[in-house]
Amino acid sequence: MITCFFENNNKAFLRHVTVNAMVIKNNQILLGLRGTLNGKPISESGKWGLLGGFFNHGENLIQAVKREVLEESGWEINNLKLFRINDNPNRPHEDRQNVDIIFIANAVKQTGVSDEEVSKLQWFDLDKIPEMAFDHGDSVELYKKYLKEKFPLPVLG
Repeated sequence: MITCFFENNNKAFLRHVTVNAMVIKNNQILLGLRGTLNGKPISESGKWGLLGGFFNHGENLIQAVKREVLEESGWEINNLKLFRINDNPNRPHEDRQNVDIIFIANAVKQTGVSDEEVSKLQWFDLDKIPEMAFDHGDSVELYKKYLKEKFPLPVLG
C-alpha cells in the first residue's frame, strides 16, 4: 500500500498498479524464477512468475510492460493484447494489494540478459507449469482456457 497525503491533509492508503506479461513463443510461455533486489530476496523469491513489475514515473501501460519484460528477461516483445485486469484486494502473498494489468505478448528477440530480480529464465509448455508466485498461475490457467474458448478480452477481476 502507498500512503498518500492529499491537499486537504487527509491520509489514504492506495493500491499499487503493476504490469505483467505472458510472453509467448512457439506455444510456450517464458517465466522468471524470482530472485533478489539489491541483494535481498524479493517477495515470493524462489518461485516462478510472470515477467513484470511496477510503473516508472511518466510511463504508460505499453512502455511499462515492455521495459519490465526487457529488464527481467532481455526479451523484446510485440503484439501486446490486454488480457486481464486483476483487482482482487485479497491476492495471495500480496502485501500491497496490487492491481495487476496483464498482457499477452509475443517474444521477438532476446537482446540482453535478466536483471537480479530474475535468477533464471525458462520456457515452459503450457501443460507443464511449475509452482507460481502470487496468483500468476491463475492467469496462466485462464490463458489456457482462453486458447480453447476465445472468450472476450480483457477479463476483469
